[in-house]
Amino acid sequence: MGSHAGALKKPLAPPPPLVLNGGVIDSHCHLTYSPLLDQIDVVLRRATEAGVCRMVTVGTSIPDIERALALAAAHPFIHPTAGIHPYETGKCGDDAGPPLEALARRPEIVAVGETGLDYHYELADRAAQRRAFEHQMTLAVTLDKPLIIHCREAHRDVMEMLATYPRPERVVFHCFTGTPDEARELLERGFWFSLTGVVTFKNSDALREAARLLPDDRVMIETDSPYLSPEPVRSVRPNEPAHLIHTLRRLAAERSTSFDRLEALSEANTRRFFGLP
Repeated sequence: MGSHAGALKKPLAPPPPLVLNGGVIDSHCHLTYSPLLDQIDVVLRRATEAGVCRMVTVGTSIPDIERALALAAAHPFIHPTAGIHPYETGKCGDDAGPPLEALARRPEIVAVGETGLDYHYELADRAAQRRAFEHQMTLAVTLDKPLIIHCREAHRDVMEMLATYPRPERVVFHCFTGTPDEARELLERGFWFSLTGVVTFKNSDALREAARLLPDDRVMIETDSPYLSPEPVRSVRPNEPAHLIHTLRRLAAERSTSFDRLEALSEANTRRFFGLP
């Protein structure tokens, strides 16, 4: 008894410092899209088990932004954005401006977008896309929030608009799939890059060359789920945040760095770009 009592009198060791849970962040996904939303608890559990600590779920229409806000309210590690996707501009017309601004002003919203131009399927009038893009650039500047760019087969027009209209300091080209020359051009203008599972595809040699050019402080990683499942799970549909690990592993190899180092870099960059805790 005496020896035990003496031990209790020793000063207690100070508690360890509070450290945020580390892990990779999915910088762009669509958790509000079916079928991910239909099985959201399972999707989030698998993401956590894979080491994905946070997810940025990107709003693409007024109803979709509202769903993203509701999802984030239930899960504090999910961060919503507010934007009108180029394809959605043909459905909502110019009337989406006021409700978009009201939603984008909410403190939970970490960015404006995704917005930009997409000429691949011609699902929306190009003039309508440009008007929506201009409005969202202006909104991002007004609110001092970062801007998420969607650019598909419209590089020259997107770059022209970014040079013509005011834009915020932080701009990311999500799902970047451009050439090394395009990557250099974006770097010269101070833009950021978010890479998807496309970097793992067999025919993506030019993209991998571009990815090797990017400086450490401008790279983020995303799934764009439920789309673009990476190798070796490319046949798995839908894509989901847990699959981010495969893209991270391939990108680390291409950049001749370790998985852990790239994980830490991409996490730090994503927190810095979006202002995450």
